[in-house]
Amino acid sequence: MMPLRSCNPVVVAMSFPVTPLRLGAALALVAALSACSSTPTRPSASGEDASTKVTGYLVGSAIPDSLALSPAPPAPGSASAQLDEAVASQALTMRGSARFIQAHTDADLSFPAGADQFSCALGVAVTARTTPVLYSLLERSRIDASAATKAAKTHYQRPRPFMVNNAPTCTPDDEEALRKSGSYPSGHTAIGWAWGLILSEIDPDHATALIERGRNYGHSRLVCNVHWYSDVQQGQFMGAATVARLHDNPDFVADLAKARQELAHARTLRQPLPRDCAAETAALTSDIPEAR
Repeated sequence: MMPLRSCNPVVVAMSFPVTPLRLGAALALVAALSACSSTPTRPSASGEDASTKVTGYLVGSAIPDSLALSPAPPAPGSASAQLDEAVASQALTMRGSARFIQAHTDADLSFPAGADQFSCALGVAVTARTTPVLYSLLERSRIDASAATKAAKTHYQRPRPFMVNNAPTCTPDDEEALRKSGSYPSGHTAIGWAWGLILSEIDPDHATALIERGRNYGHSRLVCNVHWYSDVQQGQFMGAATVARLHDNPDFVADLAKARQELAHARTLRQPLPRDCAAETAALTSDIPEAR
C-alpha cells in the first residue's frame, strides 16, 4: 500500500483516527460506479449518455485500502456499539420529518443529480454545460471515494441498522441492494466528505459551509436508517484518505486548478440554483445530538 501523502493541510487535518468519541467540530451512482463500488445508487438520469463509461482518477494500489486502514467494526456490547445503538435510536425519531426527506434527497448520487448535492453550500449550480470540469471532477472523485470503502465492506459485511431494528429507511427501493452491501464503512459518507474537502479547496471562501455540508451529508445516512455512527466516522476517514491520494494524481491536480477558474466564471453567470436552499438549510439544522 502506498503511503498517504498530501500537500494540502486541510486534507491532512481531516485524516484523523477513528475513535468512539464524537467528531465534534473536526474538520451511489451511475452505471460506471457500480462496477467498482458496493455503494448502491439509483440509475442514471435519462439525459446521460449511458455508453460513456466514467472512471475514477485512481487505479490499483493508489486507491486507499479500507481493510488495512479500518479497525474492525465495534464489538457487540462495547462502548462504541452502545453509541451506535443510541445514535440509531435517536435517528428513528426523525422519520417523516423534513430532515428525513432531506436524507432521501441526499441518497441520490447518480449524475446529474449528484452534482447538485453541494450546490446550496457552494452557491453555484454544477452542470455539465456551465461547469464541465467541476462536474467531471465530482463524478470521477465519487468513484474513487466509493471504491476506497469496498474492501472493508466486502470483508466485514456488517448488517445495516434497518436489518437489525426492522424500521423503514428513507429509500425503500434501495433496501434489497443495501442488504447485500456491507454497512461498514459508509460509501456515501466517504463521497460526501471527499466532496466537502475538494470543494473547500476550490472555493475556500465557502470552506466552512462546504465542510459542514460534507458532515451532514454523512449524517443523512444515519437519519435514513441505513448506517451506524461508526460506519459514518470511518467513511469520513476513508474520504479524507481518498483526497490525500488524489493530490498525487496529476490529472486530478490539473482539473482542480481548472475547476477553480471555471467556478469563478460560473458565479458571474448568476444561474438559478436547482433546489430550495432555504428549505435545505432549515432541514439540516435538525441533527442527532449524540452524533455531534
